Amino acid sequence: MKKSKYDGSFYLNPYLGGVILGIALLLAFYISGRGLGASGAVKNTVAATVNIIAPEHVANSSYYCQFAGGDNKPMNNWLIYEVLGVLAGAFLSGIVFNRLKFKVEHSPKITSRRRLVFALLGGLVFGFGAQLARGCTSGAALSGMAVLSFGGYITMIAIFGTAFIAAWVFRKNWI
Repeated sequence: MKKSKYDGSFYLNPYLGGVILGIALLLAFYISGRGLGASGAVKNTVAATVNIIAPEHVANSSYYCQFAGGDNKPMNNWLIYEVLGVLAGAFLSGIVFNRLKFKVEHSPKITSRRRLVFALLGGLVFGFGAQLARGCTSGAALSGMAVLSFGGYITMIAIFGTAFIAAWVFRKNWI
């Protein structure tokens, strides 16, 4: 653990974090027979919400009826529990390492509001892309590469290539 010179909180060495992530991915495959992922939890939550609000729409939708309605229980999915565990772990880590604060990290050149708008738009675009790709960074790319899937490598190249271009385009908001 390294103590930050800025706010006194502790940060994990990124190489150690990568090893821990690899071990967690290996354990996920060993214990559940599936890799890690997060976008499926969002999809199941949306399907469950639509099923509560408009069950007739779910029954008539070929997409939603795959996940909700009838005997389907979208909130009883391993991805839901995984994401809840990640959120709980992040919360506990924030408490233990004194990093649990309400603040918006941003460049001095932009306002907190602009930073939040960019974060929301980026999250929406990435979420839409994750649905088109049938998985997010952890599901399609990381877990895909772990089983030597060609699609996993293509997804990782697309994610990092797009991120590199987007970072260059929007760099004045952060530098």
